[in-house]
Amino acid sequence: MIKLKWAVCWLLLAACSGIRSQEVFFYGHTENDLYKLLVNEGFQVRHFDDPLDAVNAAGEGKPVFLIAKGYPERDPLMQITGDLLKKIEDKALRVYVEYPSAYEGLEIGETVLETRLERGVITSDRFGSSLPPMSLLGLHHSHVLPVAVDDPLIVLAKVVGFDKAEFGLTDTEVHPALFEKDGVLISTTGLTNFQKGRYGPISSIEVVWKHILSELVGGKDIQIGDWPQDVKPAYQKDTPLPASARLTSIEKGAAWYEKGNFFLDSSWRDTWLNYQGDGTMPVGPPVTSEYTQGDGSMGILEGHTSTINYDGTQQYRYWMRADVQGEASMALAAAGRLLGDEDLMARSANLLDFLFETSNLRADEKDNPNSASYGMIGWATTHPYVFYADDNARTLLGAIGASAYLNNAEWDDEIIEGILANFRLTGKKGFQGERLAEAEVLEAGWQAYGNRDVVHVSPHFESWMWACYLWLYDKTGYKPLLEKTKEAIRITMEAYPNDWLWGSSMQMQRARMILPLAWLVRVENTEENRQWLDLLVSEIIKYQDESGAIREEIGGDKGRRFKALNSNSDYGSDEGSLIFKNGEPASCLLYTCNFALFSLAEAAAATQDEKYTAAVNKLSDFMTRVQATSQTHPDLDGAWFRGFDYNRWDYWASNSDIGWGTWCTLTGWIQSWIVTTQVQLETGESFWELTGASGVSKQAEPLIEKMMNN
Repeated sequence: MIKLKWAVCWLLLAACSGIRSQEVFFYGHTENDLYKLLVNEGFQVRHFDDPLDAVNAAGEGKPVFLIAKGYPERDPLMQITGDLLKKIEDKALRVYVEYPSAYEGLEIGETVLETRLERGVITSDRFGSSLPPMSLLGLHHSHVLPVAVDDPLIVLAKVVGFDKAEFGLTDTEVHPALFEKDGVLISTTGLTNFQKGRYGPISSIEVVWKHILSELVGGKDIQIGDWPQDVKPAYQKDTPLPASARLTSIEKGAAWYEKGNFFLDSSWRDTWLNYQGDGTMPVGPPVTSEYTQGDGSMGILEGHTSTINYDGTQQYRYWMRADVQGEASMALAAAGRLLGDEDLMARSANLLDFLFETSNLRADEKDNPNSASYGMIGWATTHPYVFYADDNARTLLGAIGASAYLNNAEWDDEIIEGILANFRLTGKKGFQGERLAEAEVLEAGWQAYGNRDVVHVSPHFESWMWACYLWLYDKTGYKPLLEKTKEAIRITMEAYPNDWLWGSSMQMQRARMILPLAWLVRVENTEENRQWLDLLVSEIIKYQDESGAIREEIGGDKGRRFKALNSNSDYGSDEGSLIFKNGEPASCLLYTCNFALFSLAEAAAATQDEKYTAAVNKLSDFMTRVQATSQTHPDLDGAWFRGFDYNRWDYWASNSDIGWGTWCTLTGWIQSWIVTTQVQLETGESFWELTGASGVSKQAEPLIEKMMNN
């Protein structure tokens, strides 16, 4: 009977007035996202301080929104009694109820469920063909009232998939989030928290709310103007970029380091230590502007986690990693020199001093010339005894770049020692392996590591250290650096693609391999070396969208390093890709696009190939467009997130990665390489050319003699 009355009322409303001019009756906070949306869209919103008053005031068939105040806290006034429901039925009101503390006829559990990995899953065909059943929604950090109902419209569950639940709702707990009971739409969570909570993807959230509004206010084609977003891309996909766009992206990208409050200061050192802990889960609340920002001399934090809170903020990673110090130093120095910003350059220098002098990252046996680990750089301040060749490589490349931009040779010895330390722990065929432990190195001696026959065909872990070897070879002429690197590159290229190991994606491996191939062409411009480089560049740009984004691609099971997602229970249990299967339109700015931007720029500079130049310029434009902009969250304004859906033009992807998911930021890996390459493209100066005048050759000969013959 209620639905029949609703239908009659819709026809009368459509005939008598425009949809937007009609009254809606609203109980809830005036800062609620839906309230603001309704007002902005021109609805005549009548606000009440009690749910009963709203129902009593509403005329026959009118739309009523009853939304708990103070979400995620329980609202004592949100008591949907039998008497209230009788009034709703008698007046044939069209009602949406959200987060009720009690509801006649529903058994609501006392304990509110708090979600993290769970996402919204569409379980009804009522949202149309654009949002079919099993479509996914990012309802971040939902607080859910536990209820048992039949036929919900939306549920919350931990499920595998990029934009749909690939395995349905099997092997996972399911919590109803939106359902209909006796003609009333009921949400058990803060579904109206869409702007504040940064729900996504935006296009899907719009579909949900257009449907709900159609149900309540009538009309099939409700249109909403600009959907409100607290964090959004700097430019839309087809918006022409102004001539100053890249320079603006550099300015904002450099300013983000301080706006994000990442520089540790002694005044909150204890807070940092508390949340960093032993480094296994160094996650804590946002570092707000109330915290004094340091000058870089105590280091810089890693960035944001991929966990978005219900209020739109993100948790921070309170970790002090070596690679981040070197990489951030490079970006600060590059932007500082271009912009004439002495503060950025001073912080860059302070980070290098922290990295090499005052932290434990190059301390103890790593600073003992007679030690097998001399010159190595620890993974993090919590793990100074763990070595990754790739992390050491990016640390060192960052230091090389920062030194050049600062025109300061103060850290040349540490740079040379770092490259040689890794080189003498590299096996006969040019591979070091994924991870080394200092205790084992000290026990066996570096010579034992140098004599290993290890082969580890993973460019992500190995190839940028080869780039370091080629860089130092170019400055010193020390031939073993070239010989081992050439052997490793040959083995790797002959193994492509079937025998390559891959982690998050095959694209990340291609992106990493381009740099050493570009620099190999620099030192030996042979036909074979150029062919290898062209093969990898051609392979990666084969997946480049017109927008400039590079689409992710996963490899086969043979080379898989991380857990395959074979069931919903696997979601969020390991590091992993942004996609579930190939063809999904996600680009990764943590492992692929960021490194590809830098590598392609070096390849273009080394060869002057127009194809390479076109690819890097398109990718640069993409980076400029998708840089985050926000007035609400200054700590995100100017950042780049890991994941981006270039079809939807939205920050969206599978968030299964246990450490660095879709919405993470990194002061090192992501931000540093993008900012630095944007600077180089803006100035027309490649990294190789910039650092070509390095004077490391003066110190290198005695260090080579000391370290390689000791």
